[in-house]
Amino acid sequence: MSSVPLEIQEEIMKRLPVRSLLQFRSLSKAWKSLIDSSDFITHYYASNQLQHLLKVPLAIPMLVDMYHSYRIIGISHGLLCLYGHDAVGSYMAVVWNPSVRKSVGVVVPNVPDMSQDIYEVALGFWACGETSDLKIVKITYIDIWTEMDSIPESMPDTIPIPSQVEVFTLSTGAWRSPYSTTNLPRKSLQFDNYSQVVIDGSLYWLAMDCCTGEELLTCNLIISFDMISEEFKQVSLPHSLAHRIYLGDLHLSKLRNSLVVLQQDVVWIMEDAVQNSFTKLYAIRIPDQSVRTTVVGFRKTGEPVIEYVATMVGDSSSSNLFNNVEISGMLSFYVYAYTETLLLLDQPDSTIYNQGKRYILQGLGNMHPDTGKVNDSSSHIVGECTCAFRF
Repeated sequence: MSSVPLEIQEEIMKRLPVRSLLQFRSLSKAWKSLIDSSDFITHYYASNQLQHLLKVPLAIPMLVDMYHSYRIIGISHGLLCLYGHDAVGSYMAVVWNPSVRKSVGVVVPNVPDMSQDIYEVALGFWACGETSDLKIVKITYIDIWTEMDSIPESMPDTIPIPSQVEVFTLSTGAWRSPYSTTNLPRKSLQFDNYSQVVIDGSLYWLAMDCCTGEELLTCNLIISFDMISEEFKQVSLPHSLAHRIYLGDLHLSKLRNSLVVLQQDVVWIMEDAVQNSFTKLYAIRIPDQSVRTTVVGFRKTGEPVIEYVATMVGDSSSSNLFNNVEISGMLSFYVYAYTETLLLLDQPDSTIYNQGKRYILQGLGNMHPDTGKVNDSSSHIVGECTCAFRF
């Protein structure tokens, strides 16, 4: 391509997948300089945006492999955020870009002793496509707040609180309280730590509001957190979802850029973000009683991805109603939209942020301080695929 002007080469590369660009970086110093430039990353896009299902196991980064237990917190702009702990109770969130094979670890401070079954922690994750900055929000709340009055007697050093909110920002490398502290979640809320979604810079969690009186009453709802203004808001659910459904039977997703609530085989969509109005989009009804179906996500085309479970031994006549994506097993899974990005490309791999300091993990248990800048990463969203993760 030496005879092709550099401007034309750049336009061609903008339409290539991340994997090809990473290979080109090692072939030419000029190409590496071009691909690593902030201008290229900002304007990088892919003309071919085919959607796929990821059906092969991913190579877990070393930061995640250090922990005995971890779970997916969320996916934003091509980055996965996982959260786990080790045997001695140290908690870490790991932000991982599978496309460029780099990860960043964030030590989560002030995590209460979970063995007491009093406090619980909900996390949220967001990556900004315009500034390339990352945010992690942590909400510590009372899980058994109805017994709040007895907490000081059993735990003298513990002060009952409503909710405590902390925000980590990659550009500063530190945790802090949010800018607005006037509308913290009320103490009666319990969050679903396994169901959240990011839409237009706002995080959404499923939650349950517990009200006491002569008897315990609960109400399902959605709590949102604007990652720019750092303010909480409440989104009401339809009465049939708010009062008649177990919270664990609901799951949040998004269809294109609309918030969606999945009720097993029923799909609800929020069409008016201002009025918080949900409409039943459709329901999956299979005449075969031996088959249980659950909507777990959507393709780019809007077609639902359905978990198909035969509840009785034997072949089902309903199997020909589905296009098999060849994901099988005994465990349940949910589907997340995954978009390729170059974010974290200029970050040293296995970087760990802890109490305002940055370290680089060279091997298991071997860290050394990093004297570089806190953050000067850039990214742009390109490509799109769908990832299925089992739990």
